[in-house]
Order: sequence, then C-alpha cells, then structure tokens
Amino acid sequence: MSRKNALELHIPTPRSRPGDKADFSGWTFPEPGDTPRPDIDTAAVEMRDYAYGLIRVMDMEGNALGAWTPSIPAEQLRRGLKYMLLTRAFDDRMYRAQRQGKTSFYMQSFGEEAVSVAQSMVLTPEDMCFPSYRQQGLLIARDYPIVEMMNQIYSNAHDPMKGRQLPVMYSSKKNGFFTISGNLATQVPQAVGWAMASAYSNDVRIASTWLGDGSTAEGDFHAAMTFAAVYRAPVIINVVNNQYAISSFQGIAGGENTTFAARAVGYGMAPLRVDGNDFLAVYAATQWAAERARANLGPTMIEHFTYRGGPHSTSDDPARYRPADEGRAWPLGDPIERLKQHLILLGEWNDDQHRQAQEEATEKVREAGREAEKIGVLGAEGAHPAQSMFEDVYKEMPWHLQRQREEVLGG
Repeated sequence: MSRKNALELHIPTPRSRPGDKADFSGWTFPEPGDTPRPDIDTAAVEMRDYAYGLIRVMDMEGNALGAWTPSIPAEQLRRGLKYMLLTRAFDDRMYRAQRQGKTSFYMQSFGEEAVSVAQSMVLTPEDMCFPSYRQQGLLIARDYPIVEMMNQIYSNAHDPMKGRQLPVMYSSKKNGFFTISGNLATQVPQAVGWAMASAYSNDVRIASTWLGDGSTAEGDFHAAMTFAAVYRAPVIINVVNNQYAISSFQGIAGGENTTFAARAVGYGMAPLRVDGNDFLAVYAATQWAAERARANLGPTMIEHFTYRGGPHSTSDDPARYRPADEGRAWPLGDPIERLKQHLILLGEWNDDQHRQAQEEATEKVREAGREAEKIGVLGAEGAHPAQSMFEDVYKEMPWHLQRQREEVLGG
C-alpha cells in the first residue's frame, strides 16, 4: 500500500500551554436569558439542543435574565453567598495546613463553589448526595460543623471516620452525604442504585451525584448511565467540567469533540448544560432536574461548565500544564463575585457587607482550626489505638478477628 495514506493517531492537545497567554478566542456562549426553559415533562429526545448550548441567567454585570431566572428570596441569596465565602475560607486554611505539615493531603474547590452550594440549597435534607472530592460546599451549606471536617482532615482523636479515610473523604449519613471514595466514578452507580431502591420502595427521596469531566471516561459512569436511563431512576448526575482532570485537559476525556452533556443524548436521558459559575443558573437547572425526578419522569444529567481555579490537589502543580493567567482570563468569571454583584444590583448587598462577611468567614474557620488542632493533627501519637481497627466493621465480630484482636491487646 502507498505510504501517502499512512494512518496517523490523533492526540488531543490544549490550545494553550505553560508560558503561553491564555487563549479563549473562538469560544462562544449563548447570551444570558436566551435559552428557553422546557416543561419538566419534555421528552428527552426533544431536549437534544440543551446538551450543546449553555444555560445562563446572570450577565457579567449581575443582571438576571430570561425564563430560567429562579425565584429566590434575597435572604436565601445572601445565605448562598455566605456559604460560598465560608467554603473558600475553609479551603484556604486547609490548603495552608497541608503545606505546614498538619495533614497529608487536601483538595480545594476554588472557583467551583456555586456548583455544590446552590445545589445543596435546592435539594432537601432527606435527599442523598453521592459526591466526589470537590463538593465540600454540600456539607457547609447543610451546616455541618466545619470543626468536624477539620478533625477528619487531621485524622485526630475526634475524627468521625476514626482515621480510616484519606483527608477530605467525609461521610455523614445524618446530613445525606454518602462516604466519598477516592476511586473515581464509583459513587455514580451507587447513587443510581440508591435512587432505584428509593423508587422501588415508593419513597419520596431522590439522589444526586457528582463527578469530574475526566471521570466520565471510567466504566462505572457508563454502566450507571445505562441503569439510570433504563429504569428511569430519580437521580441527578452532575458532571463538573472544570476543564482539567489531574494534569490533563478535558479533551483527553472526550471534551474536544463534543460536550459532556452530549453523553446523556446517547442514553436517552434529559441533558442540561449550565454555566457552573452562575449561582442562579445552577440553582434553576438543579430545581428543574429535581422536579423532574420527583415527578417520576426520570434522571437528568447536568454538565456544569466551570473552571478549576487552583491545583487538582496539594500534590499537583498546574503551572506545569496550563498558562499562569488562565484562571484570571476565564470568560465566565468568579462565582462569588458574580453573585455579589447580583445582590448589589438588587440593593440587598454592598461592599462593606461583603468585606464583613469575608472577615466573619475567616474568623469562623480560624476558631474551628484552633479547636481541631488542640485535639491534634495528622500523626498525633495515640489518636487511634491499634485495636480500634476491629471496631465498627461487623455487627458480630467473626472468630478470626476476635483472635487477632486478642493478640493485639495481648501484645
């Protein structure tokens, strides 16, 4: 055969690399308010276009426009803004704590706070959340004590997980927060299964789950999508497209050729694609999907188009794979600043109130930090005695573990 027809392998590459200037030229988005809001009973096959557009409510000046504008009392908007500020303050302190050697690992949600906080405020306390590792805002917006989150991160004597989980792998059944797994995408089939069980038992609770753009390449995600679509599970599947998995841009997972929301089209599932830095848009899309699930109309997949402002984790250096100015140049702005501006336009907020809220969030985190660090940080001797590994594993401890426990205690 002639070599002129030799095959070539396509390897997706980002448009900008370290040392380059951030380049978003050629990107286009629908204008805020342009996307119509369908009825919740719209057939999934009629919603194909929603996988390729972008639901936007706020313009960059803070005005709320269009049919997706949710009806949210000003007091609730202020609460949402304060929860996002608290989440960012918590992230900042815990990131620095890791750098100071007080814990081994941390993952921020910088730039993605609207996704978790807005969604938590829509879902009921009885609904079950199956998060990934960047949804700490879910717990914070459900008023889970941040000192307990710190205890888990430090794996100290008051760690609710008793030292058996990596830092940031929280769990709270009371707060509807399913145990985080470091194995990516495993929470998606768990959420779908939980939702199927809820429907099968004629319950009223729905499930919601979150994963990153890179995790959509995992087999667990696709198996879960099949079950969710076939059985019309009352579940919301949230793909947080923050443009990067760890060290690789979203094109490696398939985002170069199409949107992540387009995956829902192939499964016959309702797709929505939303500006993840627009608190109002996230709130409205989640509200729509939750109403659809509660009406026995099946699952919805939401792609949240956002940007990871910080590193993937404390073990990652984004300067090695993206331009230094990319976060500042992100065309959809910062979720906190955008909601702040919206509230100011409503006459419900001002710069002094914002400064005070920031200071209050910082001080609340500082006080919790002092309390947690008095108990201990990672590596504190005796925080978790060796024999504690046998506790809370089986309702009735089998004989071989009883023997091993006796050997440990005897030693």
